[in-house]
Amino acid sequence: MHTRLYRNGVLEKEGFPIEEVSDHVGDPDNTVWFDLCTPTPDELKAIGEELGLHELAVEDVIGDHQRPKVDVYDNHLFVTVYAVRVEDERLDAVEINVFVTRNALVTVRENDHFDIREVIRRWDATSRLAVHGVTFLLHGLLHTVVDGQLDLVQDLDGQAEALEEVLFEGRLSAGRELQRRMYVLRRNTTALRKITMPMREVVGTLLRRDQDIVSDTAMAPYYQDVHDHVLRVGEGVDSIRDTLANARETRLSQQGFRLNEIMKRVTSWAAIIAVPTAITGFYGQNVPYPGTGETWGFWVSTVLVAVSSVALYVVFKKKDWL
Repeated sequence: MHTRLYRNGVLEKEGFPIEEVSDHVGDPDNTVWFDLCTPTPDELKAIGEELGLHELAVEDVIGDHQRPKVDVYDNHLFVTVYAVRVEDERLDAVEINVFVTRNALVTVRENDHFDIREVIRRWDATSRLAVHGVTFLLHGLLHTVVDGQLDLVQDLDGQAEALEEVLFEGRLSAGRELQRRMYVLRRNTTALRKITMPMREVVGTLLRRDQDIVSDTAMAPYYQDVHDHVLRVGEGVDSIRDTLANARETRLSQQGFRLNEIMKRVTSWAAIIAVPTAITGFYGQNVPYPGTGETWGFWVSTVLVAVSSVALYVVFKKKDWL
């Protein structure tokens, strides 16, 4: 089981059954963390009663997906964040709900697509900060989630730059594939923006001094670092949106330019064909004309067709219409 017990900043026990949590949370020197993955409503209600969690917070976990947020209750915080990744060209967002009391942290994952062991490894890497209790645990979780969002933004930004290179390299033969890639990237970026934009408010609320659950001044710089990463994520998402908008406009401009080029060539060839058609049509009249029934009349018409066609071709080529 994903459970941990810290006492005065030292990891004393882990992997114990969740039923033992009530034996440890009563001691103010203890800090307890346990993780729930796809729990049942009955399990959530039982834990809520044991830790004194507000019923509205428990209902938010049971209900539909919540917007990233921080709700402040009398004796605990309720935090909702999303871990993100792209799988099969579609954004996979895993809802993580967090209950934060004075000496307990409860994480509730929507599914196992988010590896909680990454958070544990971050806690172990910064174990010197464990003396700060739940503030330390919550920071490790938020840092892992936000860093995952930042990694995804950097990956999407690389894909957007690759699309720009394809546009300007002139490889337009795979037009449908390019259009599909642009659509997938825009869809994932839009979905990611809905998740990352509220994160500024989430971390900003935790940095406020007017709430006393996460108010440890020693951890404030670390939360500020997470806030800076959140700002970078938001700026990165906006940058990708601008890049995609410019790429779309460039694509439309290229298509319009290419269509104009095609129409120009078609019109030029139509003009070249029109002159021989006019000449042969003239000589096909059912009235006497110079050269009627004579061999030299045929050669005159042939020469006129050839000379006029070549002349038009040269003129159009010189004007870059062909």
